[in-house]
Amino acid sequence: MIELLKSHASVRKYTDEPVTDEQLHELIEAAQSAASSHFVQAYSIIDVTDADKREQLAELSKNPVQIKGAARALVFCADLKRLDYAAKKHGKTIEAGTTENFMVTVIDTALLAQNFVVAAESKGYGICYIGGVRNNPEPISKLLHLPEHVIPMFGLTFGVPAQTNEVKPRLPVGAILHTNEYNETKYETLLDEYDDVIRDYYASRSTNNKSAGWTEGMADYLSEPRRAYMLDFIKSKGFLQK
Repeated sequence: MIELLKSHASVRKYTDEPVTDEQLHELIEAAQSAASSHFVQAYSIIDVTDADKREQLAELSKNPVQIKGAARALVFCADLKRLDYAAKKHGKTIEAGTTENFMVTVIDTALLAQNFVVAAESKGYGICYIGGVRNNPEPISKLLHLPEHVIPMFGLTFGVPAQTNEVKPRLPVGAILHTNEYNETKYETLLDEYDDVIRDYYASRSTNNKSAGWTEGMADYLSEPRRAYMLDFIKSKGFLQK
């Protein structure tokens, strides 16, 4: 299991081998065994099988190659709608607008998805997370008929890999593990070393070679505001109002 986890790499090209409903359901059942805060299970998965809807999802998420080329295209959603129904059965109303309940739904959804990924990879499938679903969350919500209290968090494609990518080196354990208290003094040295590792990786990998370190990429990525519309969209779905 440890070797499986350490071998993860995103897959962006798949064979045309199908994934049956039975195989998909097995993976989802495994995913559902993920931990869930207070057992709320605040998530849903949309399996996009309709050709027209998949075409639109591919364009709206700006990921046509992955979404149209995969055996299955899923959208993982943070979902309190089912909890709303549960509360109404007992004459109560959920507090969907609190920060805590929003965090619970997002964390639950992420844990579900990662369990799904591990289960899929254990069966020899490849996967790719599609954060691009948040490029157009409102039209994607309309496309998939997502009601209030349901937010598309990310897509996930999977199928039999047509090709695999090299494993990208992660930060050293020392960069993320702190003992008893947070220690930021180690970053200057550790990040210089990690930049060298990532430059070597980018220079030697089989495709999309480039010359850049990790810190350079993160500086470019995080110095610009991205998807600023998400806050208004999240609030429009009944979250983060209190």
